[in-house]
Amino acid sequence: MTQIYAYIVHKDGVLDDSAMELIEVAKKIADTPVTAIVTGSGVDAVAAEAAKIYPEVIKIDNDALAYPNAEVVRKALVNALPADSIVLLANDTFGMDLGPGLSIKMDSSYISDIVAIDGVDGDLLKTIRQEFGGEVSTHTTCDMSAGAVINIRPGSFGMDESKAASGNVTDKSADAGDLTCGRKFVEIVVPEAGDVDITKADVLVSVGRGIEDEENIEMVTELAEAMNAVVSCSRPIVDAKWLEPARQVGTSGCTVKPKVYLALGISGSFQHMGGIKGGFIIAVNKNPNAPIFQVADVGIEADILDFIPELTEAIEEL
Repeated sequence: MTQIYAYIVHKDGVLDDSAMELIEVAKKIADTPVTAIVTGSGVDAVAAEAAKIYPEVIKIDNDALAYPNAEVVRKALVNALPADSIVLLANDTFGMDLGPGLSIKMDSSYISDIVAIDGVDGDLLKTIRQEFGGEVSTHTTCDMSAGAVINIRPGSFGMDESKAASGNVTDKSADAGDLTCGRKFVEIVVPEAGDVDITKADVLVSVGRGIEDEENIEMVTELAEAMNAVVSCSRPIVDAKWLEPARQVGTSGCTVKPKVYLALGISGSFQHMGGIKGGFIIAVNKNPNAPIFQVADVGIEADILDFIPELTEAIEEL
């Protein structure tokens, strides 16, 4: 089997949690060493951190890679990697931009948003994806004989947090070639700060469209106060302007890592779950087939409009 590479996402010198997840995915595909790929400008420290997880790290350092531009990264990877490589990417906003075009440029197979690996039969990788908001699981087969680009849904696999490796860093910046492209970086727009920072909270009480009405947000606030927690939410609540954007959890909101995450009336789309990086997840939903039950540590089938007042009263009595 050809070499497996894991593309490492990082920000402000810090590795994304997906770096520890992709190495676990690689182990399920083949019992061979996996190589991390770090791109950017001035990424020596990031590459050194990746080498604590991966036995081999490729560094591509170029000013053109200072900002995440999938068109530029594609050119760098195509020039620096063998044509039959297996490349693992996080299925985040950037990974969804990078992956499809990369597979075309490398003339290899492509599969997106996998949540599980169902086995390997020779060059055939059997995977599981989710459709219709996670209510249907589909079994797919990916031919890796000529290489493959595979997008992994964040949070679907375990993370190797041991940092037991002492890997080698190889500089392939010179192999990246010409990185000019049609896209142009303009600016980073920082979202307006809210009155609370949900990324720092140990306990989050998060509410979704199951709350039904804006007036019912008050009962969620009362529960959060009883639990000494912070209120957060899924995107539909922000879109309805019932809570401010600073409280949104998900790929288009904030990434959180609380000790306890209580999800109330949240279906569990991958856009939402992509913003939760660990913690003990408790899900309450009246739909027994809600996708969030597949990842929750504790699942409770109940109408949250009945459940929330009862839980609040029980906690206050304690």
